[in-house]
Amino acid sequence: MCGIWASFGSDDCLSIQCTSAMKIAHRGPDAFCFVNVNGFTNCCFGFHRLAIVDQLYGMQPLRIKKFPFLWLCYNGEIYNHLRLKEQFEFDFQTKVDGEILLHLYEHFGIKKMASLLDGVFAFVLLDTANRKVFLGRDTFGVRPMFRLLTDDGFLAVCSEAKGLTEITHSMASPAEITPFPPGHFEAFDLKASGKVESTQLDCFHSCTDKPQHAAYDSVRSLPSGFELDTVRSNIRTLFESAVRKRLMAHRRIGCLLSGGLDSSLVAATLVKLAKEEELKYPVQTFTIGTVDSPDIQAARKVAAHIGSEHHEVIFTPEEGIRAMQEVIFHLETYDISNIRASVGMYLVSKYIREKTDSVVIFSGEGSDELTQGYLYFHKAPSPKAAAEDSVRLMKELYLFDVLRADRTTAAHGLELRVPFLDHRFCAYYLSLPEEMRVPKDGVEKHLLRDSFKGLNLIPDDILWRRKEAFSDGMSSIKRSWYSCLQDHVESEVNDSQLETAAKAFPHFPPKTKEGYFYRQIFEKYYPGRGAWLPHYWIPRWIKATDPSARTLSIYKPDKDE
Repeated sequence: MCGIWASFGSDDCLSIQCTSAMKIAHRGPDAFCFVNVNGFTNCCFGFHRLAIVDQLYGMQPLRIKKFPFLWLCYNGEIYNHLRLKEQFEFDFQTKVDGEILLHLYEHFGIKKMASLLDGVFAFVLLDTANRKVFLGRDTFGVRPMFRLLTDDGFLAVCSEAKGLTEITHSMASPAEITPFPPGHFEAFDLKASGKVESTQLDCFHSCTDKPQHAAYDSVRSLPSGFELDTVRSNIRTLFESAVRKRLMAHRRIGCLLSGGLDSSLVAATLVKLAKEEELKYPVQTFTIGTVDSPDIQAARKVAAHIGSEHHEVIFTPEEGIRAMQEVIFHLETYDISNIRASVGMYLVSKYIREKTDSVVIFSGEGSDELTQGYLYFHKAPSPKAAAEDSVRLMKELYLFDVLRADRTTAAHGLELRVPFLDHRFCAYYLSLPEEMRVPKDGVEKHLLRDSFKGLNLIPDDILWRRKEAFSDGMSSIKRSWYSCLQDHVESEVNDSQLETAAKAFPHFPPKTKEGYFYRQIFEKYYPGRGAWLPHYWIPRWIKATDPSARTLSIYKPDKDE
C-alpha cells in the first residue's frame, strides 16, 4: 500500500503541490519523495512509500537505465511479474514488481501492458520521449485513484480525493474530482505548453472477462465442464492459487478474521500455505468486537483450529462513536453501510499498526458480491436477476466494500490483499451456470461452502455459519452496534434538522437521523462534495429503508435488543 500523487500542466508553486501530496502521507509511512521531472517544469510526482518488496531500490517515481525517458508512479502489486519477466526475457534492474510495467509498455504499448497484468494497481506513467501520460487502474479498483482534469489542460492524480481538494480552490473554474474507472486506462498528450489533453479512455478488462494473463498463471489448466465435483475442485484450486500468489512480501503477513465464512477461508488457506512456504513468522489473525460478540467467539474457534497467532481487539460502542470523525475523514463518503462497517475495521487496523509487526493484511472482501452472500439474494426473483445483481455489485466494489477496506487499512499504513477478487477466480465463478450460484436450502453462498465441505480446513459450524453483517457480528449479544448508533444520533440530530435536510443537503438529502449525522461530518471535511457518492448501498427486491440486514423481514436476529 502506497500513496501516489501527480500533476501535469499546473501553474501552482511547488510548495502548494507538495502540501497537497502530503495529505495522503498515512498511506506510505516509510519514505516520501516529491520530484519535478527534468525538462518538464509542469510535471510533478509525489510518492509515499510503504516498503513491502525491494527496500533498497523501490523508491518512486521508478526509472531504469534502459528506459530513462519513462517515469512510473504506481501503487499496487503485480503478482505475475516474474512469470512475465521470464516469458519475454526482460532484463530487470530492480526487484520491484512494478518494473514489469516499464518493459511491457515499451514492448507492447499501454493497452496490452495493462491487460497482461495480474494484480492490483493504480499507475501514472509518463513517456517524455513521446510526450504522453497514461493512467490505469485494476479491474475491481482495489487500489484507489482519483483524477481532476480541467478544460484548460491541467491534470492531477491522487490515491485519495483529499489530496486534490486544495488544488481546486486555486482554480478559476474548479473541475470535478472523480474516481478513475476500474479496469480502464486513459492516454493524454502532453503539449509543448505543458498542458495535457485526453486522447483515449478505454476498458482493458471487466470483471466478467477471461484474463489475458491466464497463460502465465500458476494454474496452467483446469478440468472443463459444470459437473458439481469438477466445479467444487476448480473453486478450491483457484482460491488456493489466489492466496498463494499474494504471499509476495518482505514484511510480516497477517489476516483479518471475523469468524465468518469468507475471512475464515482466507485465514485457514493462508496459514496452510505459509507453512508450506516456510514463512519466517507465524501468521497473525485479528478480530474485533465487544467481549461477548459472536465474531469474537467464532474467530477464537477458527484461530484455535488453524493454529494462527491470534489477537482480539475488544472495543466499546463509545470508542466506536469517538472514532467516527476520523473514519469519515478517511473514507471520503457518507454512505451509511460503509461507515457502520468501517469503524471496527479502522480500530482493528489501528491496533495492528501500534501493537504488532504485521504490515501485509489479508481480508475476505469481495466474496459477498461474487458469491451472492447478502441476505437479500434469498429474495431474488430469478437466478438470472441474482447473477446480474452480483455483477453490478462487483462493478461497484470500488465505491463501497473495497473503498472501506482500503481506507481503513491505509489510514494506518497497512497493505490490504483480497484473494476473493483474484481475476481468474472471479472470472471462473461468474462463468458458472446461474442456477449453481444462487442460495440453496435457505443458505447463501451454498456453492462456496459446499466446495470446502469435508476438508476440515475450518470447523463445520463456521463453514455453514449464517451470514452476519460485520457491523452486527462484532456487537454485544445484549445490544447491537446498530442500536447503539441509533441512540447516539437521537441525541445529536433533532426532528427539525431532519425536516429541513433537503435544504441543507440538496444532493441525496438524508432520510434518517443517522444519515444526517454522517452527512454533517462529511461536509465538515469535504464541503460541497456530496456528489462523490453516486448512490447509497441498499438491498434489492425488498422494501428496505436501511442497509442493515437486521432491518429486513428475512433477518432472524440471535441478539436481544
